[in-house]
Amino acid sequence: MTTNTLENVARASGTFSIGGDLEVNRLGFGAMRITGPGIWGPPEDHDEALRVLRRTRELGINFLDTADSYGPEVSEELIAEALHPYSDDLVIATKAGLTRQGPNLWTAVGRPAYLRQQCELSLRRLKVERIDLFQLHRIDPEVPMEDQVGELEQLREEGKIRHIGLSEVSVEELEAARRIAPIVSVQNRFNLADRDSQALLDHCTAEGIGFIPWRPVADQVDDEALQVVAAAHDATPSQIALAWLLRLSPVMLPIPGTSSVAHLEENTAAAAIELTDEEMAALERS
Repeated sequence: MTTNTLENVARASGTFSIGGDLEVNRLGFGAMRITGPGIWGPPEDHDEALRVLRRTRELGINFLDTADSYGPEVSEELIAEALHPYSDDLVIATKAGLTRQGPNLWTAVGRPAYLRQQCELSLRRLKVERIDLFQLHRIDPEVPMEDQVGELEQLREEGKIRHIGLSEVSVEELEAARRIAPIVSVQNRFNLADRDSQALLDHCTAEGIGFIPWRPVADQVDDEALQVVAAAHDATPSQIALAWLLRLSPVMLPIPGTSSVAHLEENTAAAAIELTDEEMAALERS
């Protein structure tokens, strides 16, 4: 698939309505990798990071996922620099609840005052009056869930966030949170090689809750079934892994990330790949 045929290709992934009122093309973009090594500091190539973000829009991607801890702060600032003022169809999700102590270091903090502070700062950095989807990056085991999710619900009632999401939760934790506030999405690690959250995906599919798999492409290029299916579609193993996710559930919202325009185009081309039932079965057996 050439660059010229890629315009708006993300539309081929189909759509999903987050919270019932934010319709997005299901193949989105995760804006973690546009920061520096270890998800720390600015990108090595600032201009390329801006080109990546602007290219997402040309490819038809209208769902961007970021977090205050990416950089920290850097990812949100780059999104605003590249894309503000935003088009009406663009949905930006961000997260709070992980603090940074250095490259590749993350610590959960879920104190209500901290979550509120980070929401306010994200509003400022993203240059918006309301955040479309605000996600609790991790549940802090030192803070009662009702305090953490309850603070996000208060922010939602104040109009500072539109919808609430969670990250790295179990079915039981999701349901406990739903007793406190409406939850429209979850974000757990999930890919062909790591299906530990299958029960959560099944639950989200039944309930119509968006499932955003982080690290949607694992290191599985040597898998024989994946290689065979990729060859049949003249595609890369990573593209097939993304196409598998999209076919797996109508609530699936993969957000592959990258710091390269060429890699972004390769990932997004997966939206147009249609796997057969036989190919799906072969991949799931692998």
